[in-house]
Amino acid sequence: MKAIGVTTFGGPEVLHVVELPEPHAGPGEVRMRVHAASVNPTDLLFRAGSQAARLSGRPGPYIPGMDAAGVIDELGPGTDNHLQIGDRVVAFVIPAGPHGGAYAEFIIVPAACVVLAPAGVDFPAASTLLLNGLTARLALDALALNTGQTVAVTGAAGAFGGYVVQLAKADGLTVIADASRSDQTLVHALGADYALDRGEAFAERVRLLLPQGVPGLADGAMLNHLALPAIADGGAMAVIRGWDGPSERRITLHKISSTVFATNTTLFNQLVQQVEQGILTLRVADVLPANRAGEAHRRLEAGGVCGRLVLDFTS
Repeated sequence: MKAIGVTTFGGPEVLHVVELPEPHAGPGEVRMRVHAASVNPTDLLFRAGSQAARLSGRPGPYIPGMDAAGVIDELGPGTDNHLQIGDRVVAFVIPAGPHGGAYAEFIIVPAACVVLAPAGVDFPAASTLLLNGLTARLALDALALNTGQTVAVTGAAGAFGGYVVQLAKADGLTVIADASRSDQTLVHALGADYALDRGEAFAERVRLLLPQGVPGLADGAMLNHLALPAIADGGAMAVIRGWDGPSERRITLHKISSTVFATNTTLFNQLVQQVEQGILTLRVADVLPANRAGEAHRRLEAGGVCGRLVLDFTS
């Protein structure tokens, strides 16, 4: 089968088409014929070697990718009967796991990592849901704000940030979001009550709007210490790249790890339902043939991509 992998870690140029033996599902696993795999920032880190220590001693090639959409075509023994051959599904994939990542024509994943795709949604759009939607949900849960309170969101035009905005509005929160001038219409359309200019002065702009600061902030733009002044004393901040601080003024840092919840089908199904209800908007920036994965990585690294780039594994 065709996959996109790396044998040495490095820049986008190390991604190349590889031929691998066709895999088969083991106990409790399903095989999925991948139609689309979205390209996420974590894929760029994987390609550059973020998981090199974990993969040490394992022969390559190493396959990136955490988000896939496609069709189940094989069930392993003892698979839960909530899935059937022919189902249109989305999967949360662990690229450093025993079967590699989502950038492949066929992937093997635990059945608990797979749920039915949102009805009426094509595969490229469906492939953008689980990783970023789950991370957004976990960030809001960690902040634990009450209805009517205010959350600030950096990186609001991105995939993670956009989901935070929409989920926060569904939770009854007021949303202060950052965005470039060209993206502020989009961020308002996602539901943000206020769209402030992005950048290092975002915290200052929040304080002009809300002098006491916000009780919670989801830092999709990874402003890290630059975001702290926006937060009220004793508030909380959700970080998605493991920033350790130091914090200040009794502000609690919550480091969000989505992989811990890789088998939480309840949360996955909740996200699917919210897509079907129109609460969450799936945004595809572009669809590229899988063999142009390097180009997709370069575009994502360059910044300015709204929504997700998606690799097509059907051609």
